[in-house]
Amino acid sequence: MIVRTERPEVVAGALSPELAEHIPRTKVSVESRAGEVAIVIEADDQAALRAALNSYIRWTNVAEETAKEAGRR
Repeated sequence: MIVRTERPEVVAGALSPELAEHIPRTKVSVESRAGEVAIVIEADDQAALRAALNSYIRWTNVAEETAKEAGRR
């Protein structure tokens, strides 16, 4: 999954603690690139993939919105 963002380092940094947490039946990697964050999720089955995707999408949105809000102050 590629997430385009103005703050790739911030988003990737916010996701890094989640990489230490084990999501059953999945393996996840996150990489910051110019203008985007690459999130690679490998899962044993569809249910595990869906759960991991939902979590990382939600965490990415929270990180992006928090960074935007912090930039306004």
